[in-house]
Amino acid sequence: MSQTSPAADQQPHKKHRESLYASRAKAYPRFLNSGLFRRLKWLATILTLAVFWIGPWLRWDRGLGAPHQAILVDLPGRRAYFFFIEIWPQEVYYLTGLLIIAALFLFFMSAMLGRVWCGFACWQTVFTDLFVWIERLFQGERNARMQLDHAPMSANKFLRKGATIVSWVVIAMAFGFGFTLYFDNAPTLVHNFFTGQAGLMQYVTMGVLSFFCFLLAGFARENVCIYMCPYARFQAAMFDEHSMIVSYEAWRGEPRGVVRGGIQGRDPQEVFKDRGHCVDCKMCIQACPTGIDIRDGSQLACIGCALCIDACNSVMDRFGLPRGLISYDSVYNQQARSVGDTTSRTKVLRPRVYGYLTVITLVCSAMIYVFATRKTFDVSALHERSPVYVMLSGGKLRNGYVVKVLNMMHKDGHFKLVLEGLPQATMSVIGQDTAAATSVTLPVPPDSVGTFHMFITVPGNQLTGPSMPVTMKVTDEDTGKVVSHNNIFAGPGA
Repeated sequence: MSQTSPAADQQPHKKHRESLYASRAKAYPRFLNSGLFRRLKWLATILTLAVFWIGPWLRWDRGLGAPHQAILVDLPGRRAYFFFIEIWPQEVYYLTGLLIIAALFLFFMSAMLGRVWCGFACWQTVFTDLFVWIERLFQGERNARMQLDHAPMSANKFLRKGATIVSWVVIAMAFGFGFTLYFDNAPTLVHNFFTGQAGLMQYVTMGVLSFFCFLLAGFARENVCIYMCPYARFQAAMFDEHSMIVSYEAWRGEPRGVVRGGIQGRDPQEVFKDRGHCVDCKMCIQACPTGIDIRDGSQLACIGCALCIDACNSVMDRFGLPRGLISYDSVYNQQARSVGDTTSRTKVLRPRVYGYLTVITLVCSAMIYVFATRKTFDVSALHERSPVYVMLSGGKLRNGYVVKVLNMMHKDGHFKLVLEGLPQATMSVIGQDTAAATSVTLPVPPDSVGTFHMFITVPGNQLTGPSMPVTMKVTDEDTGKVVSHNNIFAGPGA
């Protein structure tokens, strides 16, 4: 039997081996100066950045001793504030509810308007758009930037690139600093930051956020939307034939081709007879922030910014052709237009939309109800385990507890504690003259947790088993609200 060497087996495969990896070409988006969607993007950028940087400076009076910053995440104080709303760590479920509402609202917007969030309001889109504008300011339009990147290093290239990088760094640092202001009193933090008195974590947080803003908006750009963002992977599941999306009307544009000889003095009807309206100028590709060709159909990389529509409309105007070769419309309407029906038939209200609105309404209603009926104070008690009980003279039994009363109001709280379920039980609180009392008053400062070490004493003949349930009923003496906590009283054999 003949044998073939491993080298001989592998040799034929080497001749036909090809790489399965294609490096992605950098996108050089053309920055348009006009167009409806370009203006909408500028408006969204201005509003988004204005809200972001103005937010920490808004004031809200919460009374003496409370922070007056309207929007604040107070990590040392373990509190979050949003105008009149104050969230404690025990109420983290509010954050869960807000995240659910945000996700549902994103799905709702996608079903109605496609990837409008990605195209106009996402932070990656906003800062990338701003960075591209800065790049164009110092390096020129698309072709000039491409030539500059491929040119050898020179004084001109160094100055243009350097000015761009410095501007990006300033904007990135402004983002990092603005984000940090939401976690401390803004005026105080600004003073401490620039005088070197801020904490180490504040400098580190600002530096890390600034670095990633600089990296993602300046260099990663469209790769974040295509490869890193999970929403791009499942956004197609949010669409249906009535969703508004950016698409190319192939029935009108094909067959495409370059118009030779110009259009001056010629009838557009004659020039574009027996051919499509697409002149293959590739302006739609040049305007796209992710560098895709929308003529190839709806794609994962399309963020729905609709800048290709502005670019295409400008070309259609130049050739005297109707606008809308690339349109922001539903597939249903586009199919209708392809057979000559120009009546809009998109269904705004449909089962998918009703479903999202119903769930959003239910979750919002539940959040409002829970917030409207939220407790202004709470109580918890931990039974001492060492020892579980103490036998006193006269056959009495004593248990120790650590009682914590949470006062969520901005004023001193006075809470009355009584026991239910233990006959002839008496209480005593360490630090108070409350020996053998049937009720005690627990004072708690505003916005704080009061901790009390308490003993409960019961005659031994009152126990009907190894342990008995006990209810600690706490009443707010100012409002009359009552909160109860269930625990046990342990005896021999427990």
